[in-house]
Amino acid sequence: MTAVRTYLAALAVLVTVAGCSTQVPGSARPSGDGFVVKGAQLRFRPVLAELEPSPTTGSAADRQSTDPAAQQAAARALDCAQGAPDPLAGKDDPALPLVSCDRAKGTKYVLGPVFLTGADVGWVDATVDPRTGRPVIGIRFTAAGTRTWAGWTGGNLGKQVAMVLQSRVLTAPQIQSAITGGETQISGAFTLPEARQLARDIAGG
Repeated sequence: MTAVRTYLAALAVLVTVAGCSTQVPGSARPSGDGFVVKGAQLRFRPVLAELEPSPTTGSAADRQSTDPAAQQAAARALDCAQGAPDPLAGKDDPALPLVSCDRAKGTKYVLGPVFLTGADVGWVDATVDPRTGRPVIGIRFTAAGTRTWAGWTGGNLGKQVAMVLQSRVLTAPQIQSAITGGETQISGAFTLPEARQLARDIAGG
């Protein structure tokens, strides 16, 4: 690892997010496994709180409340099981907080308002990093997205950012450094088919 690389890592063990670590060497390029991001469906939200999976109790009606107590109650009530219906799917207000979860892991999150969308992303691809032999997901931002991403990452070191689609968290890495080059590379303990699926999900496909 060299000093010129910029790193994202998960909050739990610093370099992983449920088996995924993210790093940004600034060298990703589109490949045959690339996907063009479809409109603004993808949303980037700051993670305000990460909660362990828990039994569902109460009502999840206040998932976009600005009241922390209501957010916690909504998180406890949210059903994160695979296949569970989400009445809020794709209908969340980007200007308000959101209680959401990663359905694959069951982790629940309280997220802040949207600061970046899929309209600010040009493409997402899945490749194998020739330096490590590991699958990686590359994300390239538009010029406007690059400026927003650089400013946000620079001002939020040590915090997590959630990539959200249809009100569902796809991945939520932690910012380690300002990312100014316009390209982010996600790598971790997943197979190439899993990386392709995550890239496809991020792109809204």
